[in-house]
Amino acid sequence: MPGRCAVAEHATVAKIRQVAMAALTDSETLLRELLPEGRRSGSEWIARNVARGDQSPGSFGVSLVSGKWNDFADSAAHGGDLVSLYGYLHRCRQVDAAMAIDRLLGLGIFQHGAGVPHPAPQDTAVSDREAWLARQKRIESERAEARAHAAERARQCWDSARPAASTHPYLIDRGVPAYNLRQSKRGWLLVPLYHQGELVNVQSIMPNGGKRFLKGGRVQGCYAPIGEPRPFGKLFICEGWATGATLHRLTGEPVVCAMHAGNLAAVARAMRPLCDGSLELIIAGDDDRHTEGNPGRTAANDAALAVGAMVLYPKWPEGCPDDLTDFNDLYRWHRRQLAHGDPTDLTGGDR
Repeated sequence: MPGRCAVAEHATVAKIRQVAMAALTDSETLLRELLPEGRRSGSEWIARNVARGDQSPGSFGVSLVSGKWNDFADSAAHGGDLVSLYGYLHRCRQVDAAMAIDRLLGLGIFQHGAGVPHPAPQDTAVSDREAWLARQKRIESERAEARAHAAERARQCWDSARPAASTHPYLIDRGVPAYNLRQSKRGWLLVPLYHQGELVNVQSIMPNGGKRFLKGGRVQGCYAPIGEPRPFGKLFICEGWATGATLHRLTGEPVVCAMHAGNLAAVARAMRPLCDGSLELIIAGDDDRHTEGNPGRTAANDAALAVGAMVLYPKWPEGCPDDLTDFNDLYRWHRRQLAHGDPTDLTGGDR
């Protein structure tokens, strides 16, 4: 059995990974703070490398999609996520960087004591540190205001939308019913996101599958529910809505969708008190088997460990394409291959 120190260290590492994944939802907001002189160019943030006194932008870039960053003029300056970028720029430990991002974006992954500030750069004058901390407080205030505004917009969007049509191209492509989704006048599907029982955001899904959240809206700790919990039943927690709809259709059990891997643990922790011991929590993870580090499995394992839940993954049959990663992918492949077969064993995958 691992000792307490080893368990605590694993929990801290898991939280750092969760922050790194969750920060991608607000990557541009974070990078505007870390590298304010930079600019967006496609899916990258291009800026000067202020850590080495770079005089002009061009060689230093950060992916807004993956968080990977690299300075082509300095072979030692590169990293795989936004936490490592923060640590590099502010010369602080990974855990301090993760805690700073967690507070800055209001992710709620770490438990912060009252009055605990963001870790400020270590080699600066007192006046510079005070100015830096004041800037953090301003950003936090602006972030809270943006979330409140987004929540109001979410309620307006939801109230003005109609029930989603079963013929929506996205639903047909994914092979699932609309369940509780609504549809905007533009034809976009609306997925409601709740936090502590209140609607705070919506994810819009376009007919071509493109997705977006309301600007400034809360995502971390929020979830999209499908189905109603039953006493002594199961509750699945997964990433995307289509995966959740697939699980609900095949099992009849309720599902909450965390919307991205970095949110699985936060949603699992939010669901645990609601279960009151009467529901079996099951984390239904994605299997990003061809992505370095398999972030889907890593996040699902971390979430299951955090709340003492079971974990479940798709079981890939022989001959299954290598690019499939989640239960909806597998479900659609089964439908194509076995038009009259029974795919209800898809949730009997690896645990």
